[in-house]
Amino acid sequence: MFEVPEPHAEDGEVRIRVHAVAVNPTDVGVRTGMRDPQGAPPPYAPGMDAAGVVDEVGEGSPWRVGQQVMAMALPLSEHGGAYVEHLVGPWESMAPIPEGSDLEHAATLPMNGLTAVQCLELLHLAPGSTLAVTGAAGTLGDYVVRLAKHAGLRVIADAAEKDRAQVAAAGADEVVERGDDVAERIRALVPEGVDALVDAAVQREQVVPAVRDGGGFVDVRGWAGEPQRDIVFHRAMVGREYRSQAKLETLRRFTEDGLLVLRVADVLPVAQAPEAHRRLEAGGVRGRIVLTF
Repeated sequence: MFEVPEPHAEDGEVRIRVHAVAVNPTDVGVRTGMRDPQGAPPPYAPGMDAAGVVDEVGEGSPWRVGQQVMAMALPLSEHGGAYVEHLVGPWESMAPIPEGSDLEHAATLPMNGLTAVQCLELLHLAPGSTLAVTGAAGTLGDYVVRLAKHAGLRVIADAAEKDRAQVAAAGADEVVERGDDVAERIRALVPEGVDALVDAAVQREQVVPAVRDGGGFVDVRGWAGEPQRDIVFHRAMVGREYRSQAKLETLRRFTEDGLLVLRVADVLPVAQAPEAHRRLEAGGVRGRIVLTF
């Protein structure tokens, strides 16, 4: 724990009293120094997802003191990450929590939801196109599957046997066994290769063969890909969505309508953040572990 000066909302900004933060793989990268600090001053607070109550509003913000909001944070930036008691950010980085949701569940939506939206925007697939999704049982993969089906795509997703029913329930048209040979399993269903693939499992070279010549591939950890077969490689960078308030509003509406399902694996006090990180690194967590203040 670190004591830092209390932040305040300036013009166009909002401060929230954080109640819940979701634990994401990106948080592990910040904690272990795998992320470039980009000149940001220490201490480095992890966390890209938060939910809480507005307690200070700068000039020009539409939010009101007392509103329950969800927010995206950028750990290695001016305002820092979400593992803090008070989070300040531009008003466009926040949205009201979905109606019927609590703060713990709402904290799991912003970063992964915006990443899923960006993945599909990068590919710009026409309805009827075929999309493969690796890591479909995870939070990001689940959102991609659901949003892709909503966009009229045919979705082929991977899953371990224990997760097959969950992935099918998200809307995948076909579910194949996950593993190193998943590209072969996808090609068995689509011999010519899928139109595009979102690699939420970060398998990279192992799954590129599933994509047809001239198709699209989205990596979520900054991999640029190896030029081959006219495949277009995209890198999803969710930091670009820091002020995507309209997209957060769309995600909120999709959640209220039941298109997106917010999954919480466990709720722990923030003092148990080390345990949450150990569990995440061990793998197998379905839904997000949420830390509460």
